[in-house]
Amino acid sequence: MVEHSGLDIMCLNKYCHSSSSSSSSEQEKKIFTKLKFNLSGDYPKKNAEILSGQYGANLLLIGAALMLAIANHGPSVQEEHLLSFVTGLMILQLIWMMWYILVRDRQKNTRTERDVHATTCWIRGGLTLLALLSLIMDAFRIGYYVGYQSCVSAVLGVYPVIHATHTIAQVHFLWFHIKDVIKSFETFERFGVIHAVFTNLLLWSNGVMSEAEHFLNNHMRRLSALGYGNLTIDHSEPSCNCTTSTCSMFSSTLSYLYPFNIEYHIFVSAMLFVMWKNIGRTIDLSMNRKRPTTKTQGLTLGPILGLLALASTIGILVVYITNVEQSLQTRQSAISMFYIYGIVMLVFMCSAGASGLLIYRVDHMPLDTSKNPSRQLDTELLFGSSIGSWLMSWCSIVAVVGTNSSPPYRWTNLIYSLLIVLEKYVQNLFIIESLYRQQENGEREDPELPAAPEIFSVTSSLAPPYNGIINRAYETPDRTCVNMENEQEESGQVYRCPRKPSEVPLPVGNKVVEAPNVKRQILKNIAVFLIMCNISLWILPAFGCRPQYDNGLEQETFGFSIWTTVLNFAVPLNLFYRMHAVASLFEVFRRV
Repeated sequence: MVEHSGLDIMCLNKYCHSSSSSSSSEQEKKIFTKLKFNLSGDYPKKNAEILSGQYGANLLLIGAALMLAIANHGPSVQEEHLLSFVTGLMILQLIWMMWYILVRDRQKNTRTERDVHATTCWIRGGLTLLALLSLIMDAFRIGYYVGYQSCVSAVLGVYPVIHATHTIAQVHFLWFHIKDVIKSFETFERFGVIHAVFTNLLLWSNGVMSEAEHFLNNHMRRLSALGYGNLTIDHSEPSCNCTTSTCSMFSSTLSYLYPFNIEYHIFVSAMLFVMWKNIGRTIDLSMNRKRPTTKTQGLTLGPILGLLALASTIGILVVYITNVEQSLQTRQSAISMFYIYGIVMLVFMCSAGASGLLIYRVDHMPLDTSKNPSRQLDTELLFGSSIGSWLMSWCSIVAVVGTNSSPPYRWTNLIYSLLIVLEKYVQNLFIIESLYRQQENGEREDPELPAAPEIFSVTSSLAPPYNGIINRAYETPDRTCVNMENEQEESGQVYRCPRKPSEVPLPVGNKVVEAPNVKRQILKNIAVFLIMCNISLWILPAFGCRPQYDNGLEQETFGFSIWTTVLNFAVPLNLFYRMHAVASLFEVFRRV
């Protein structure tokens, strides 16, 4: 009997298909199937983001290499080569956008998830305005090419046509598809979206380089007029004569349109980057709601002070540009005037931001830690773009402290640079805390979302009245409360019962006017004031008021080539910071 048992055991272990062996094999199959699913599902999804990011980075580096070669003004690499490369990238993006729109059009019956936090109507409206100005710039470029077409490459005429087509198609894409959360063809779409991101970054870099070259030539022209020698000014005019009388007008007007084109491309790349981060993302529907309409009552002091700052900025800009090319004394007076104006502006901005932070310290509200790619990108861009002006300010501080010369604006330059550092500290804290603060429970309701059907409410006007025989002993407290409410409404009084979240309140004739919240009104005025101040501080360097080129202190300390390199890096970041701060502060204004 024992031997028989032993044979049975051997048979089970080696030769027989028992229930235990079949169950273990099934378990192994499940594990293998699960592992295979993980490899086939998660592996490409995780690596597609890395691969597409590396693809986009290399596109940008190829363009940067071409721009560095063009900056050397050598015969081997010309501007036509860079424009040909960028034109090819724009054509590829146009093909991808057409494919994406056609695929979405064929999938009308399937519901596409959308991230309502990806952008807002006012941001897309602002980008549309910037796009219109970019189209005007393309028209001027075409007119410039027509005047010199006998001696310039055809690429200079093809590029603005493709750029205008790219701009129109991209604005359409931003209005109707930028909020899409892509769940199909994810790997391919990642490459398409990141291609669009870095194409716009390359267009931004090309605009920055053209603008920096224009300001550098103007700066060297001023230095030559003041008697400085050994300065080579690059003359980029074609060798032939213009066949029309408008070439000089087109050429001079382009420099005033560069800032708008630059801001358009950098903002589009940021919005497309949010779309790239949203690919394959699972949206939390409880947090994916639009915010209520912003109330503008109580806005008095903020807009008045902001408009005053904007008007004074325009006056400073006109006086600075007209006086900086005059005699040495007039030039120093213009630079001193700029620094005094900047000190006053920055003191008010620091005070406004500190007041907002003080209000937040008094009002204890928890932070919102939910996942939001758009808000996270806003935070990272604020910190990243602050580096440019911080670098410029600390270089100015080192130059002021270490220089032996003592112009009349020496110490005002020091105070201005220190306030620039402090102002960005305070403003960044105010914006980020405003974006991350949780809203009160009463403000999370969205009036644009469909309300619960009235058929589920005990106060439904669609439900027929029940006037039959009822047992009052079994009448619910909710019904009693509703009856009391209806009776008091008929007598002209207002009575409200505790409501369930799913119930819809009845509209009453006498609405209770909510008392204005003083803290919110103060925060709204602070946000509006900071918006106008940041617009003012964007206008000045964007249209030629750059005393860092003209005061001579930093150039004396760091040398001409090093200081111009610092400015070419820092000034575009500072311009982007101001415009991005405007967008973030407008979002703060809507959230308050």
